[in-house]
Amino acid sequence: MVTGASGGVGRAVVRELGAQGAKVALIARGTAGLGAAAVDVGTEGGTGQVYEADVADYDQVREAAERIETEMGPISVWINTAFSSVFAKFTDIEPAEFARTTDVTYLGYVWGTKVALELMGPRNAGAIVQTGSALSHRGIPLQSAYCGAKHAVKGFTESVRTELLADRSNIGITLVQLPAVNTPQFEWVLSKLRRHPQPVPPIYQPEVAARAIVYAAEHPERKEYWVGASTVATLLAQRVAPALVDRYLAKTGIQSQQTDEKAPSGVSNLWKPADESADYGAHGTFDGRSHTRSPQVWLSQHRRPVLLTLAGGAAAAAVAAYRRFKRS
Repeated sequence: MVTGASGGVGRAVVRELGAQGAKVALIARGTAGLGAAAVDVGTEGGTGQVYEADVADYDQVREAAERIETEMGPISVWINTAFSSVFAKFTDIEPAEFARTTDVTYLGYVWGTKVALELMGPRNAGAIVQTGSALSHRGIPLQSAYCGAKHAVKGFTESVRTELLADRSNIGITLVQLPAVNTPQFEWVLSKLRRHPQPVPPIYQPEVAARAIVYAAEHPERKEYWVGASTVATLLAQRVAPALVDRYLAKTGIQSQQTDEKAPSGVSNLWKPADESADYGAHGTFDGRSHTRSPQVWLSQHRRPVLLTLAGGAAAAAVAAYRRFKRS
């Protein structure tokens, strides 16, 4: 089950699942996007079925999930990717806009997780994947609503994870922290900027994120997966020199998130779907600047073997140095 399945990362995820022959339930609001996404799943070799729902509404999510279990069978994997936001300075965001972003981007994950656990709990089996962001570790200008929601998702997920561990549950929950991704979000997220919003490089294609998310669904025992060099750099910078990061972002963060090439699209999916009558697909308009692979995904998936190898190499070097010292 994938929320936000009609476009962007969610769209790439359902394609990846389809290629594995999976039965995929797709939740979103946009009719055109959902229909095209279901076709994609079938074309890749899986089975896709659409369920229109607003993830900000618990009752709608619960009703959709019950229909899925009746029509498609027990949900074994629940993947939360749906979000919306506002590109603007905090002082320019209306209270209702901030609340709506929080309802979709944070509470959408809360309600999805709650429903997933309600259904998976009696079976004591399943996996929940939260699509996170490097911005859950480091807030940036013009994205206060989104950053706040992603920070909340991280804290919420860590809390639920510890409760599941305390209960010795066989249900796994994990986070996949994403970098800047080339998705339609820069075309359809509400913008109050004078220039068109853009991702901060390095930018990755949504398929990179999708592969990491599907892998995480198969291995939910790990707390967190990282995608992209920028995600790792964000984590390190925030730990080593947070004050310098603040000053750097204050100086560069506003300009670097806007392009001189065009004005904002004027489209917004905050209150209603942008893909009700038009399909936006998985990719945004930054294909020429986007990476198709991420070494950090491999490192994130193989952290323990890599750390053991590095430790073993360091130990071997220390032994060799000691032997040379004794011979000298």
